[in-house]
Amino acid sequence: MPGFANAEVTFWWVAIGVGGVVVLVAAALLQLLVSLVKDIDRGVESVKATLAATAGNTAHSPLIGTVAQDVDDILMEGLNHHLFLTRELVAAEAQGRYLPPPEQKGYRR
Repeated sequence: MPGFANAEVTFWWVAIGVGGVVVLVAAALLQLLVSLVKDIDRGVESVKATLAATAGNTAHSPLIGTVAQDVDDILMEGLNHHLFLTRELVAAEAQGRYLPPPEQKGYRR
């Protein structure tokens, strides 16, 4: 190049090369950033879906207390039947009205 010393021309070509490398590194880092942001966005969507499912699963949680009370009532009724049948069996044995189960008499079903 006329009017410039060889050192100056070399300096400018090195500067252009370094600038090109800087541009390529910056582009690679920006691409990495975009990739990470997309990955984070997918993770956020997954968390949002999980939270929505959790909200749906716990929507009827006020019924837990009612169901527990109903189960306790059923258990109490079953225990009352058991107590009644046990008392009747003991009374029948005391009066000699007890009949052993058929398999104890040698019967087969």
